[in-house]
Formats: sequence, structure tokens, C-alpha cells
Amino acid sequence: MKSIALDTAPGTGYANPIHEVECIIRSNDTVNGEYRLLVLNAPLELLDCEPGQFFHLLCPVSGTFKPYLRRPMSIYGYYPDRGELHFLYKVTGEGTSAIATLTTGDTLNVLGPLGRGFDILPNWQNLLLVARGVGLATLAPLALKSRRLNRKLTAICSARSRKLLLSLDYFNDLGVRVIAVTDEDGTSSVESMRSIIEGLIAEDPIDAMYTCGSNRILKLLQSVAATHRIPGQIALEQQMACGIGMCQCCVRAFHRDGGIVNERVCKEGPVFHLQEAVGC
Repeated sequence: MKSIALDTAPGTGYANPIHEVECIIRSNDTVNGEYRLLVLNAPLELLDCEPGQFFHLLCPVSGTFKPYLRRPMSIYGYYPDRGELHFLYKVTGEGTSAIATLTTGDTLNVLGPLGRGFDILPNWQNLLLVARGVGLATLAPLALKSRRLNRKLTAICSARSRKLLLSLDYFNDLGVRVIAVTDEDGTSSVESMRSIIEGLIAEDPIDAMYTCGSNRILKLLQSVAATHRIPGQIALEQQMACGIGMCQCCVRAFHRDGGIVNERVCKEGPVFHLQEAVGC
């Protein structure tokens, strides 16, 4: 593995040093009909990261696929004891299609860790995670960290159908209370999830909420959090060209101090305060 440390002087906005590494692929297997799990051999310096951060992947170029830009991909798992870095991704375009062609023993250039990750404050003991589809990939490392910190975590996992639900075994193995909801069985509507969340709060007050991606879930959690005065965080998904804040491609609007501010998702995020996020 070839590793190049990049400049991360004070004031750059990154908590950890950024590295560009040529990683060897351990596996790149299908998880279900839509998603794949990419496992890389990674040096320890690359695994000094936080849940919610992401890496910028240099997609391979071939006669079939010629992606021009790197692709941002959130961390699904990081395991310093095993020297592994995991990504869960959906094949949707040329970049991810090119990554899907990689096999064991191939190399992949990764840049990171990048961005600001999730917080778990000392007084946040009972946590709620709500996400749909591949958004669960971004939130999965949060379950790992919550277990290391001995926090209680409930995960509401949403998908179109039960066969497309992700990470249920992963969460169960970490001792997470899992509630699965789907379009297929009619339990994933906003009204249904609101009822579930209100029931959880009545049962044992929630200290913090986390989500990723879905605009519908964002608005639901903002409403519930405002009613019960619960803090929360969201990891936002956005197109990114550079991943380090230079190109301004990922700028979004946020509520702050009674007005609207514009910030870069890759640099100031991708994790933001739940109530600051503006739906799109």
C-alpha cells in the first residue's frame, strides 16, 4: 500500500490528517439486488477516522467505463484491528459501475478521511438512528462507536421491500434495537414512523437523533425534535468534484442565526446540526 500524507495545517477544517493511499482490494461482493460491499486493506493512518466522514475514490478507467472525477463514498466500517476499510455502495452510474468491476488483489486509490463526522456528546446516552436505503451505510459506523462508548441505540431501518433492507444483521450483532419498516408492508410512511418514534420517546426519552439523506425523514425528525427539544445531526449527500472544499460544487443553504448561510458539504460537513439543514 502506497500512502501519501497531505497537508492538513490548523484551520483547514479537518480533524485528522488526510492521506492518499493505493489500497489492495480484499473483496468486492454483492450484498443484495442493488448494493455491493467493498473491503480494502488499509494502513492504520487511514483508519484514524470518525463515523460520518467519507473518502474520495479514484474510479478505474477501462475501455467500457471512463469516469472523469473521483466519487465520494461514506465510510461503512473501519477496523484498525483488522486493517480494513469498508464501503457499502449502490451501482447507479459510470463511477460506481467501474468500481464494481474491481476484484480481489486489484488496487484502488482513496483520499481521506474527509469532512466532519458525527458527535456523541457525554450526556447523550440514548440514541436514535433513522435512515432509508443506502443512507444506512453512512450511519452504520455510528452503531459501532455507540457500542464502544456503551450507549443505547435504536435503529429504524427503512426500505422499499424487506429484501432491500440493509445492515440489519450488522446492527443486531452490535446490540442495537432494530425496527424495520418498508413500503411493501405499509410501515414506512411518515405517519407510521412518527408514531414509532413518539412511542420510543414515551418509553425512554431520546437524547439525540441521527439521519442521512432522505428529505422526508429529515423533515419528520426536525418536527419531532423541535417538539421534544431533542438535538440531532444529519449527514448530507451531495455531488462533489474535489472533496476538499476548493471547487464549491457541493454548496448548500442552511438555517443559522435567523438567516440563511451557504456552506460546503464536503468541508463544513457532511454532518450538520439537524435543525440547520434545508430540505431540497
